Amino acid sequence: MATASDDPNRRFSTGVPSEPEIVEQHQEEAPTVSHALAEESKNFEEKGAAQLEHGDVEVKNLGWNESPRAVPHLVGGLKNDDVWTLMRRFDKQVFYVKSIQEPPLGMLDMNIADDEEFSPEKLRAQIERLYVSVLVQLFAFYKQIIRLRSWKETQRTSAFLGVYTLAWLLDILGPTLIIFLMILIWSPDARNICFPGAPPSLIDPKTGGVKTPAAGVLASDDSVTGAPEKHKGEAVEQEAHSFVTSLSTTDGVKIVVSTAAGKHPQTDPDDDSAAPDPTRLTEEATEARQKSVGDNTHAEHNRAKKPVSNAVWDKARPTMHMMADFVDTWERFGNALSPAAPFHCHRPKLILIGVLVPMLLGSYFTSPYMAMKGMGFSAGFGFFGDPIITPALNFINRTYPRWEKYVELRNTILRGVPTNAQLAITLLRIGEKNKAPLPPPPTSDVPPPTVPHETAGEGLEHLGVSQAEIAAAVQPDPNILNEDDENDEEKSKHKKSHRIMNFIRTTAKGGVATALAADKAKAKAGAPHAKNRLGVVKGEQPNPITGPIRFPARYKGKKGHAYITATATTPAVSWTIELEDLKPAWTVSIGEIDELKKMGGLGWKSKIIVGWAMGSEIVDGLIIKTKDGQEHHLTASSLVMTFTPEQYDPLTADSWLVCDTCGTQFPTADRSALKTCHICDDPRQFVPPSGQSFSTLGELKKHFKNEWVECPSDPNVTFIHSTPKLAIGQRAILIKTPKGNVLWDCITLLDEETADTSQDL
Repeated sequence: MATASDDPNRRFSTGVPSEPEIVEQHQEEAPTVSHALAEESKNFEEKGAAQLEHGDVEVKNLGWNESPRAVPHLVGGLKNDDVWTLMRRFDKQVFYVKSIQEPPLGMLDMNIADDEEFSPEKLRAQIERLYVSVLVQLFAFYKQIIRLRSWKETQRTSAFLGVYTLAWLLDILGPTLIIFLMILIWSPDARNICFPGAPPSLIDPKTGGVKTPAAGVLASDDSVTGAPEKHKGEAVEQEAHSFVTSLSTTDGVKIVVSTAAGKHPQTDPDDDSAAPDPTRLTEEATEARQKSVGDNTHAEHNRAKKPVSNAVWDKARPTMHMMADFVDTWERFGNALSPAAPFHCHRPKLILIGVLVPMLLGSYFTSPYMAMKGMGFSAGFGFFGDPIITPALNFINRTYPRWEKYVELRNTILRGVPTNAQLAITLLRIGEKNKAPLPPPPTSDVPPPTVPHETAGEGLEHLGVSQAEIAAAVQPDPNILNEDDENDEEKSKHKKSHRIMNFIRTTAKGGVATALAADKAKAKAGAPHAKNRLGVVKGEQPNPITGPIRFPARYKGKKGHAYITATATTPAVSWTIELEDLKPAWTVSIGEIDELKKMGGLGWKSKIIVGWAMGSEIVDGLIIKTKDGQEHHLTASSLVMTFTPEQYDPLTADSWLVCDTCGTQFPTADRSALKTCHICDDPRQFVPPSGQSFSTLGELKKHFKNEWVECPSDPNVTFIHSTPKLAIGQRAILIKTPKGNVLWDCITLLDEETADTSQDL
């Protein structure tokens, strides 16, 4: 989440060029690299629709609720499919965010908190992330090694062999490997030449040739199985989901089962105790198996059961944290080698190469004997040197309490290099900064077609196999595609358990429907938990229209809409019960938000039962917590981690340009960058460009002055206007203060003096 400012002072600003705003003043214009890139996005050479200043007062709709083909190119340097993949995985990864008071050491926020709470749902997300980010890439590297060793790509393997042999003969194997790494780090072209791409699912692990993918068709290039996908990246995500689910079917471990189920006690409703616990089923199954072979499962016969179980759960949180840190580091290295817009292209590569330079020099002057002696000394010192190591660490911990943070890779050689989540939040901020929020990833209920993708089999001549073999491998294999369907059909015909499960499911569906109907009655009677459960079970109705500023959500069980606005006095999120109701039930300034937390629509056990019985999606919600401790719970909401706090700055500098006609102040001192005033261009008060002129705030202050005039009929109301009249216009902003209301004419000077006077009230 954005870094929160601890400066209590507030300033007036024209974050929207047409009217002033009251916003938080931050100590730094860009507290992180992410915010700085959002500020500078309009200056990039290659721009997308989200990086253009569209000049409208209202938020621009870039294709929310439209088909993907109707969405314009969003971010320069990235395809829309890549942007949506980042956003989709960001939403799966992030559960709980807090604001921070100081800029992070690595100059990028959205880092994992040291005291992060553990939940199996988070563990599941991290295991899926490990699969998507790490295991798939390791699998692709493994297939590259198989291709090299197979000698099917004769020229490539011969080149590797020749260089390796020459380096070995000249005793420069170490320097050669380091120089090779430097070349690969710097040049993407060198990577493509040395390791030409090919779908890993297409490579035969035994021969290095081609084979039909495990899914029966080459419908995706970056997945392990080649499975079909509706949108880019979904096949790998489905594989990750199946990977975690498969772990849950192994010999019963409660933590794995609860991970597969998505147990999340921190944010699920707390009245879920009546539902059966799926993790208990695995324990009972294990006990039954032990009894069948004569083992006694009573506690007095197995004193190790409880302490071992407690030890496993105690180590679950640090294990999850270590896994998340490892994947973060892996993603940072990936984004350093292949920087994504809008981050710097060459700086991370130069730093990595600079780290290898001392190793390169050392490898020239280090003999094999010296290397072996050094390794032996290091191993011995690490094993026997505790009397020296422990006091030294204690001294460092006392002298530099946070020294571990300063030596972390993310704060040293990978400083400023984002994880995929940090890249996603930067892209979201770019859209928010330019009042053009990025549309969410597209979804569809239609299953993906089991046909090869459009470019399947193209550009694979380097594999050393015939085009006929490639064509045969990428085409659908009916035997593999129909295998699962036949197995399911056989099971349904010959197993009584299938009919029994159908009966149980039908019975459960009736019970769930009765419980949901009872919730409506309880909600009318005022039961808070029943109110929160209203609307969480999504029916067959189509998805409602959402965004870019309005999102359907319930509050205390009532239907309504959450709004994210940036054109009012301050960026804020609010909720109202009706679309036409101009008075929201509550409003929270974006700058006042301290925490955002996803909230389960149902308890994790109820979620499994209801989802299985009804075959419906369970809609989650969002908890918004402010800095003063207030909480607002939005349930059955599509507004889940989809917005980011915007960063505004005071725009009261004397160099800012002001339109002489309408008094609009613009956040720029560059006259060449301001062609016309968008307010004067409006047909409702059109002023031709020839009649438009601009001055600076400093020039106007020499001839105009703001005056405070008390209302004759109401001493609690004060007017602010300029003398003489500054420009044309009839709009004003109402400022509520402890000493009364101030009506500030929007065509008066927007200067520090007036802002300070208002603040003093």
